Amino acid sequence: MRAFLISIFILVSTGVFAQQPNAQRRPGTGANGQSPFKVTGQVLDAETGEALEYVTTALIAEQDSSVVSGAVTDVEGRFEIIARPGRFTLRINFLSYGSKDIGGIQLNRDQMTKDVGVVRLAPSTEILDEVIVQGEKSTMTMSLDKRVFNVGKDLTNAGRSAADLLDNIPSVQVDVEGNVSLRGSDNVRILVDGKPSGLLGINTADGLRQLQSNMIERVEVVTNPSARYDAEGSAGIINIILKKEKSQGVNGSFTATTGYPQNLGGSFNLNYRKKWTNLFASYGIDYRKSPGISNSFQTFFPGDTLYYTIRESDRERGGWGNNLRFGSDFFLNDKNTITVSALYRISDEDNDYNLNYQDLDRDFNLLFVTDRYDNELEIDKNSEYSINYTRTFSKKGQKLSADVQYRDNNETEESNIEETSFDVLEEMELPDLFQRSLNEEFDRGWLIQADYEHPFGKDGKLEVGFRNSIRRIGNDYLVEEQNEMGEWENLVGFSNNFNYDENIYATYALYGNKANKFSYQLGLRAEVTDIQTELEETAEVNSKNYTDLFPSAHLTYTLKEEKFLQASYSRRIRRPRFRSLNPFSSFSDARNIRSGNPDLNPTYSDSYELGVLQNWEQSSFYYALYYRYSTGEVNYITTVDDEGTTYTRPENVGTSDALGLEVNYSNEFNSWWRVNANANLYHAASDAFADGEDLSTKTTTFYTRLMSQMKIKKDWNFQTSLSYRAPQEVPQGRRKSYFVVDMGFNRDIMKGNGTLTLSVRDLFNTRKYRYETITSTYTSDAVYQRRARSVVISFNYRLNQRKQRERGGRGGDGDFDGGGDMDF
Repeated sequence: MRAFLISIFILVSTGVFAQQPNAQRRPGTGANGQSPFKVTGQVLDAETGEALEYVTTALIAEQDSSVVSGAVTDVEGRFEIIARPGRFTLRINFLSYGSKDIGGIQLNRDQMTKDVGVVRLAPSTEILDEVIVQGEKSTMTMSLDKRVFNVGKDLTNAGRSAADLLDNIPSVQVDVEGNVSLRGSDNVRILVDGKPSGLLGINTADGLRQLQSNMIERVEVVTNPSARYDAEGSAGIINIILKKEKSQGVNGSFTATTGYPQNLGGSFNLNYRKKWTNLFASYGIDYRKSPGISNSFQTFFPGDTLYYTIRESDRERGGWGNNLRFGSDFFLNDKNTITVSALYRISDEDNDYNLNYQDLDRDFNLLFVTDRYDNELEIDKNSEYSINYTRTFSKKGQKLSADVQYRDNNETEESNIEETSFDVLEEMELPDLFQRSLNEEFDRGWLIQADYEHPFGKDGKLEVGFRNSIRRIGNDYLVEEQNEMGEWENLVGFSNNFNYDENIYATYALYGNKANKFSYQLGLRAEVTDIQTELEETAEVNSKNYTDLFPSAHLTYTLKEEKFLQASYSRRIRRPRFRSLNPFSSFSDARNIRSGNPDLNPTYSDSYELGVLQNWEQSSFYYALYYRYSTGEVNYITTVDDEGTTYTRPENVGTSDALGLEVNYSNEFNSWWRVNANANLYHAASDAFADGEDLSTKTTTFYTRLMSQMKIKKDWNFQTSLSYRAPQEVPQGRRKSYFVVDMGFNRDIMKGNGTLTLSVRDLFNTRKYRYETITSTYTSDAVYQRRARSVVISFNYRLNQRKQRERGGRGGDGDFDGGGDMDF
C-alpha cells in the first residue's frame, strides 16, 4: 500500500520536484536555478531488456522516512531526481512490476551526483490480479502532433475489419468506396508498422476491408508530419501498428468471432522468447459477406430534351480471407538486434451485384426496364519480406537502423455479366446481352532505407536518413461481349494493358534542441520522383519527373505545468495513385463509367498548425487550429454523353484553402465512467475549373464523435458511441449529413484470462452516404450504404499474457516531438 501511495504522490508532484525553471536561485544551486544534487539511473524490464517509461522513482530520507523528491522515467527509461544533501533510499515502483529499494545513497559536497546505473524490474505475479482489474491501457494517448489509439479498448472494434476500425477513429472517415480521409481530406498516407505494406495490397480500400482488426495493436494519427516521414499525404499519416509481443517464454492471445451479416473468423498472436531470440507469429482467417445497397434518381436535360432514370442496386461482397505474419528478433548483444519477418495475405471472394434501371420520359411515363447482374470472382495474393538491423550505442539516444523490404502483390478479377431489357411501350423483351471482363494486376516493389540519430549536449539531437522505393504495377484489362453468333468480341475502348513505374529517392535531416521552456525541431527532406505510365495498345507514354524540397518546423513552448503550446509547419505532396492514373476500371455498371487519368499532376500542400494541450488530474483538453493551402488540387469530375452515360474521372482543377479547428476532450469522472469527445470544424474554399466550367466552391462543415465507457460491475463494461457528420458543399454537388450510433458490451471471464464482447455497429442502420450531383446537363440524388447494421460476438483468450497495463503519466515535458504522450 505504501508503494502505491508513493507512486500516486510522485505522479502528482513530479513537476514540482523535478522542473522548476523559474525558481529563484538560492545559494548552492546550479546555474539554471536547480539544486546541483541529483540521483540518476535507467529502469529496464528484466525479461525483455526494454526501457520502461513512466516508472515512478522516489528519494526517501533515511532519517524520518519522508519522501523528499521524485521523478518519472522518460521513453528510454531514464530518470533524474533533483535532491538535497543527506542519506536516502531510492524507491522504484511500477504497476504490475512491484517496487525495488536501493539504500545507502549519500549526497554531500564531495558527491553531488549519484548514478545508480541500470535497474532491472521483473513483472510481479503477486499483484497481477490487481492489475487486471485496475490497470488497462487507455483508449487514446495524445500529444500535440500525434494521437495514438489503442484500438483494443474500443468495444465496437471486436471482430471487425481494419476499415471499420479506422471509421471509428476521431477525425477519420471511410467513404462508400472504402477511401480513407483525415480532417475532411482524402490525401492521407496509410502505413503499416511505419512502412508501405503488402497487407494493403494493390487497392488500399480492399486491403483494409480484408485485414482483421484483431491483428492490430494501435493506430497512430500524425496530422502534421516532420521531414522524417514520407512527404506523401498532405492531410497527414495514419500508421497501423500490428501486434507483436516480446515477453519471456510462450505467450499470446486467441480470438474467435461470429456475427450477422455473415461473419465467422478466428485469429491468434503468439510469441516465444528465450534469451537471444524472440519468435512471433500471427494468423487470421475469416469468412464474411457484406451486403450493401445504392439507389439514385437521375435527371437528364441536354438541350431541349428531358428524361429521368431511377437506378436501384444491391450487392453482396466477400468470401474467405487469410492473413499470416511471422518473424524473429535476434538479439546479438545488448546493442545489436536483427529482425526478419514475412507476411502473406490471400483472399478468395465471390461477389454478386444486381442493378435495375427504369427509364422515364418527361411526363414520368415508364419506357424501359433494364436488369443487369454481375458475378465477380476475385482472388488477391499478397506477400512481403523484410529485414531490419538496429544498433544502439553507449551514448544516450544514439541509434542506427536500416531496413530492406520487398513486396509482391497480385490480384485477379473475373466478371460474368448478364443484362436483360424490356421495352414497355412495345411490350417486348430486347435481346439478352452477355459480357465478361478479366482484370489482372500485379504490384512489385523494393524499399531500402537507413536512419541515424545522434544526440548533442543535454537535449540536442541530429537525425539523418535516406530512402529509396522502386515500384512497378501492371494492369491487363480485357472486356468482351458475345455477338449474335455466340462468339466473344473485344470491346474497343475498354481493353488495354497499363503499366506504371515509380522510383522515389529521398534524403532528410532533422535537428532539435531545447532552450528553457522552448523546444524546437527543424527539418528538410529532398525527394526525386520519376514516374512513367504506358498504354500498350495505343503506345501512349506519359513521364513525370520532378525534384522537390519539403521543409518542416515544430516549436513547443511550456506555458505552465501540464500545459503546452505547439506551432508546426510542413510541406507535403500528393502523387497521383495508380487507380487515379489507370484509365480502365470496373464494367459492372455500363451506364456509369469511373476511370483514371494518366496525365494527372501531383498536388502540393503547405500545412500550418497551432495546438494547445492542457492536462488535469482526471481530464485533458486539446485544441488545434490548422490551415492548409493546396495547388494542383484533384477532384473527380462527372460528364454525360448523348446516350445518358456518365463518365467520372479525376482532374487537376485548381487551388484550395482549408481552415479548421479540432478539439479533443477527455474526462474520467470516476473509476467507472470515462468520456471522450472529438469535434472537427473546418471551412474549405476552392478555385476550380475543368473543361471551361467554373467549379469553385465554399463550404463550412463539421464532424463530431462522443464516446462513453462505463464499468457496470466488476467485470462488465458498456460503451456507447455517437457520430455526426454535417452536410458539405463539393464541386458539382453536395454531400448530405448522417448520424450513427454504435454500442458494445464486454465481460472478463476465466479469472481475467478471457474476454467476451458483444458489439453492434450502426444500431439504427443510418450509416448511409447521401450525395447530390449537379452539372449543366445532369443531376443525381443518390444514397449509398457500403455496409448494413451488424452484430458481432467475439471471444478473446490470453495465454500467459497480462492485460495491457496503464501507463503512469498523462502529460509530457513539452519536448519537440510534441509535448510527450498523455494517457486518459
